[in-house]
Amino acid sequence: MEVFETLKNLNDVLNDFLLNAGVWAPILSSVLIVLEGIFAFLPLVVFVTINILTLGPVLGGILSWILTTIGSFLAFYLCRKGFSKYFQRFIGGKEKMSKAMNFIDNLKFKQLVLIIAIPFAPSFFINVGAGLSKIPLKKYLYALLIAKIFVIIFLGYIGCNLVECLTNPVMFIKVVLLVVGAYVFAQIINKKFDLDERF
Repeated sequence: MEVFETLKNLNDVLNDFLLNAGVWAPILSSVLIVLEGIFAFLPLVVFVTINILTLGPVLGGILSWILTTIGSFLAFYLCRKGFSKYFQRFIGGKEKMSKAMNFIDNLKFKQLVLIIAIPFAPSFFINVGAGLSKIPLKKYLYALLIAKIFVIIFLGYIGCNLVECLTNPVMFIKVVLLVVGAYVFAQIINKKFDLDERF
């Protein structure tokens, strides 16, 4: 309970700080968007909102999409290159880790996009899991580029918490349509470029 209260206070402090940062607000929020891919506790919704408020819905949305993709891919890449052995020891050896990663390794492109595009999915843990798996770098990057479009649309233009979405039918329908849209778009891209076969 104390952890959630601390995170809420951090969210409020960052929000107040950025709203009063003037011209520095979009610069600071952009840096924090990249870092959010690595540090799970940072509130992405706050930074996306600041960018949209200060730069406008189009420029702020596009910038946030690019930066959150960079941040997530950076976390994925660092995990793959520097921390796989650590996680092997933490999980209990290479064999157990291989079993844990088997599900992720077998994900189709559209399924990967779907998981990343779920607004309440913990992006940090998805990045780490993908980094530990055998998913090709290009496949994960393309999945991020598609899925993060829908994540930014949700954060910037729908923006509700999990409880509100589950209790408000209209919000819930919007979230479902957004996730389904990501899945269908990924299916179209996959058919056009045959990504599952190429990677």
